[in-house]
Amino acid sequence: MEEKRDVQPEEGSTAARGVTGEEAVPKKHIVREYAESIIIAAILALVIRSYLVQAFKIPSGSMEDTLAIGDHILVNKFLYGTKIPFTNTRILKLRDPRRGDVVVFEYPEDPSKDFIKRVVGTPGDEVEVRDKKVYVNGKPYENPHEVHKENDLVPREQNPRDSFGPVKVPENSLFVMGDNRDRSYDSRFWGYVKFEKIKGLAFIKYWSWDKEHWSVRWRNIGKLID
Repeated sequence: MEEKRDVQPEEGSTAARGVTGEEAVPKKHIVREYAESIIIAAILALVIRSYLVQAFKIPSGSMEDTLAIGDHILVNKFLYGTKIPFTNTRILKLRDPRRGDVVVFEYPEDPSKDFIKRVVGTPGDEVEVRDKKVYVNGKPYENPHEVHKENDLVPREQNPRDSFGPVKVPENSLFVMGDNRDRSYDSRFWGYVKFEKIKGLAFIKYWSWDKEHWSVRWRNIGKLID
C-alpha cells in the first residue's frame, strides 16, 4: 500500500531532501549556537567551581613565606568530601583534614570572607603556644614553613599571639594558624574552624603577581603548596 502524506515536497525541491536524497537537518541559527555553547560552558564552570576545583587570590601576608600577596592558587574541593548544596552534609570523602594541610575556609566571624591557614590541631589534639613556640599534645610542633618577623614577646595578658592555651580541639573542628606567626589573625584569636566551613585544600599556585615591583613571580607559577 502506498504511504500517504499530508504534504509533499515540490518536484525538484531541495528544501526537504539534500543532494544525496537524505532528509536535510535544519541549521541552527548562529545566535542559538553561541547561546547554547555559553550555557553549557557556564554549567560546566559552575560544577567545577562548586565540586572540584576553585581558584583563589592571596590578599594578605599571613601565610608568608609559603604564600605571597598576589599569589593565585587552586583549591581541591572534593578531597574532604563533596558538600551537598544548602546543607552541611558531605559525601564521597577521601580523607579528613590533617595536621599540616593548608586549607581555605569561611571566616567564622564573617562567613562572607574566605581565610587560608595551616592546620595545627585536629579533633582531640591539645594545642599550646609558649613564647612563640607551638606545642601539640605536649610536643613541639615542627613546621618548616613557620616564620617570625617580630622579635618582641607579647605578654599573655595583652593578647594570645605568643602565649596561648593549652586548649583541646573539639570534635568536627580544627585549630589553624598562619605560617607568618607574628602577623596572622587565626585560631589563637577567634577560635576553631568547623569542618562544614572548610572549602578545600590549597594545592598549587597557578599565577603570581608582585604588585610592589610590577612583575610576574615566574618561580611561583606551578609550584605545589606543602
